[in-house]
Amino acid sequence: MKLIVFTAPSGAGKTTIVRHLLTKYEALAFSVSATTRAARPNEVEGKDYYFLSLKEWNEKVTKGDFVEWEEVYTNQYYGTLKSEIERLWALGKYVMFDIDVKGATNIKKTYGEKAITIFVKPPSSEILFSRLRNRETEDDASLRKRIARAAEELTYETTFDEVLLNDDLDICLQKAEQIIENIILKNN
Repeated sequence: MKLIVFTAPSGAGKTTIVRHLLTKYEALAFSVSATTRAARPNEVEGKDYYFLSLKEWNEKVTKGDFVEWEEVYTNQYYGTLKSEIERLWALGKYVMFDIDVKGATNIKKTYGEKAITIFVKPPSSEILFSRLRNRETEDDASLRKRIARAAEELTYETTFDEVLLNDDLDICLQKAEQIIENIILKNN
């Protein structure tokens, strides 16, 4: 089974694309990431993230429980638990990821050809930054950090297997479906 990794800066649309694909293809299952950040309103433990305390996080790092992890913002860690991939593979699923570019890079390094990485490219950095501002889920300091990080992450585009332009959502979703169907057909 393959790992299918959608990556992009925050606000590029990767979550929208991944959610669409998960409703369309039964062969896919979502890899829930772990994080130390606080849950946002309406986020559900074990569905959106595994929310861990800093102490729990450090214990799992020491035990080697993560495939990849990083400190995305000061004292805000994100990562992929090995147990999550194993759980989904045991169900016979293609494991689908919605993660940042450094995490995607690390998964590709670890799993090589078993991992297919897809970079979701926004139409422009200005549109991306506008999307982040319009979310209104961040305070000013957090928003500035996200915009700075997004600007850096845009430079990673050429390091992934596929680039998916999210300029027109309907067209983007159709192209994402084509990518998934090609992966499934090649592996069945």
